[in-house]
Parts: sequence; C-alpha cells; structure tokens
Amino acid sequence: MFERVSAEESAALQALARRVRNELAAAGLPVLAPGLDSDLAGGAEVDIDDGADAAGGVFVGWQASPRLQACARRAFGLKQLNEPVLRHSSAVGAAMMQAMAAVLSSAGFGVEDARDDYRPQQLRVLARPPSTQQPVWTLRDDELALPGWQAAPASSAE
Repeated sequence: MFERVSAEESAALQALARRVRNELAAAGLPVLAPGLDSDLAGGAEVDIDDGADAAGGVFVGWQASPRLQACARRAFGLKQLNEPVLRHSSAVGAAMMQAMAAVLSSAGFGVEDARDDYRPQQLRVLARPPSTQQPVWTLRDDELALPGWQAAPASSAE
C-alpha cells in the first residue's frame, strides 16, 4: 500500500518546490505551472513525490517545446532512430538539466541526478538554502524607499 508523508512533511515539500520554481523563474527560465497540460508549453517542471519512501521528494525536469517533443515522438514512433531530432532533443534535455543544476546550486540548493529509471534526465532537490539566506533577487531595503523621500539626517553630537 502506498504511504504518503505527513501533512507537515508535505507542506515542507510544497514550500521547497515553490522556492525551486521561483529560483528557476528568477534565472529567466520558463517554469510550467503545476497541472498545466504539457501540450501547451515547455520549460522547467518541478514535481513532488509525496511518498513516504526513498523515492519521494522534489524533482526537476525539462520539457522541450511541444513542437520539438512532437517531432521526436514521430521519429521514434516511425523507428527513424537516426533522425537528427532524436539526438538534438536528447542534447537539449541534457543541457537544460546541467543549466538548472548550476542555477539551483548557485542559489544554495543541494541537487543531484535523480538516479531513478522512472525519472530519466531529472534532478532531485536534496536541500534548500539555509532559512536565514534570502534569495538574491528579493527586494532590498534601499529599493523600498519612496521617490523624493529622504530619511532625517542623523543628529551629530557636538
């Protein structure tokens, strides 16, 4: 019987997935919304496996454009295994996995290859940045000052 993680652990996985999506979007990558039909768009896909086993966690994959996917499926379905689109599609997936791993690592996430036959060319997110570390793209205090407003000068001791 499939056993799920606790509600608290599930909330932690959801929070981790949200931070991963935000970081990839901040890097300029298209990020698929949860539940979006893959026939409509391509980009980073962040998935949660909430099973209470070693295969559970947060995973990141890449979905090429629907057109590239269709061309690759067609060539594979027709057993045209020498078609350049198959090599290219695989190369795109591998390149994007490397790029997303570099982005997430730079932002302080721990990532590794999923090493799972059911998740080829996917990353497993092992850890998030420390809770005290704000994303580098968050608003800074000096960005919150209103235009034309100056803080009162500090009083000088004479």
